[in-house]
Amino acid sequence: MRRLSFFVRIIAIGILLHVYVGIRIIPELPVDAAVKGLCALWLVLSVLLIPVGMIARSLQRQPLGDRLAWAGLIALGLFSSLLVLTFARELLLLVVMIVRAISPEVVNPAGWEINSAIAVPLLALLSTAIGFFNARRRARVVSIDVPIKDLPHALDGFTIVQISDIHVGPTIKRGYVDAIVDAVNRLEPDLIAVTGDVVDGSVEHLADHTRPLSRLSARHGAYLVTGNHEYYSGAHAWIAEFQRLGLHVLLNEHVVVEHDGAQAVIAGVTDFSAGHFDPAHESDPAAALEGAPGDVLIKVLLAHQPRSAEAAADAGFTLQLSGHTHGGQFFPWNFAVRLQQPFVAGLSRLDDLWVYTSRGTGYWGPPKRLGAPSEITRLRLVGGGT
Repeated sequence: MRRLSFFVRIIAIGILLHVYVGIRIIPELPVDAAVKGLCALWLVLSVLLIPVGMIARSLQRQPLGDRLAWAGLIALGLFSSLLVLTFARELLLLVVMIVRAISPEVVNPAGWEINSAIAVPLLALLSTAIGFFNARRRARVVSIDVPIKDLPHALDGFTIVQISDIHVGPTIKRGYVDAIVDAVNRLEPDLIAVTGDVVDGSVEHLADHTRPLSRLSARHGAYLVTGNHEYYSGAHAWIAEFQRLGLHVLLNEHVVVEHDGAQAVIAGVTDFSAGHFDPAHESDPAAALEGAPGDVLIKVLLAHQPRSAEAAADAGFTLQLSGHTHGGQFFPWNFAVRLQQPFVAGLSRLDDLWVYTSRGTGYWGPPKRLGAPSEITRLRLVGGGT
C-alpha cells in the first residue's frame, strides 16, 4: 500500500511538471494550432508512457514488456531534458527582463521568448539523440595508473579490468553484454573486477542475457560483488547464478592472489545498503579482511558504492574499486550524485586509500549518457606513490 501511494505521488508530480512545460513552451511556439495540438498530445503520451516504462520490466508478457520499457524510458530521458531546458529558459528570460529594465533598447523580450521556446524542444531532441548514441555504443576502454608506494616489483604493472553497472534488463540484452566481454578479454588482464549492479530483473527473465559473463577470462579469475540492484532483483538467486557462471562472488570476504612470487589480497563487500534487505549481508570492509596475511601490502577492495571508502581506509585497504554513480549519467544528475556519494567518477584519494569510481559500463533507466561516458576500466598498479 505504501509503495502504491508513493507511485501515485510520483505520477501526480509528473503530471504537474508536464503541464508546466506545456504552459511555458507550447503557447510561445510560432506554429499553427494543429502543430501545437500535436505537441500537447505528445506531452499527454509522455505522461502515460513514463510510469508504464518504469514498471514494464515486471510484466510477464514479452516482448510487450520490453517494448513498453523502451518507449517509456526514452520518453523519460527526453522529458528530463525538456524540463531542465525549460527551467534554464526561465532563468534566461529573467536575465532578459533585468537587462530590459536597465537598458530598454538593448534587448527585445518578445524575440527572446519565441526563440528560446523553439530552442527548448530542439535542444531536448538533440541531447536525447546524442545521449542515446553514447549509451548504446560499447563502452570505451579507460586506462588508469594507480601509483603505490613500496609496491612489490612483481606487482608493478599488475592489471585489473573493472566493469560495473551494466544493468542487464529491458533495454540491455545479451548482444550488449557479449560486446563488453569481448572487449574485456582482449585486454588480457591479470584480474577482472565486477563491481555490482549487473542486473535489473530476475534470474528467470535475464539468465540467458547474463550468460556471456561466463566467458570472462583473466589470469587470476573474475571477482564480483553485489550492488543495490541485485537486492532489488533477488540477490540470493543472482549470487547462485553468478557462481554458476564461474564468477567468484565475494561477500565480506577475501582471497589471496599469488602473482610471480608476490601476494595481493582481493576482498569484496556486499552493497553498502545490503543490510536493509538481509541483515546477514550487512556490508563490512573490516570483516572482509579477517584472516588475511598481515604482511601483504596490496589490499584491494571491491565495493559497489564509494560510500564504503571511509570504512575501507580504516581497515587498511590500498585501493577500492567502486561504481554505482554512473558519473551522473547525464546532466544535471551529476550534481545530485555529489549529495549522496563522496566520489562521483575517476581516481581519488582518502588518506592512504586510493578510490577509483567507475562511470559504469552500461546505463540505468533512460538509454542516455551526456558528459559521463560509459567505461571499461583498465587499472594498472605502478610503483612510485607517496
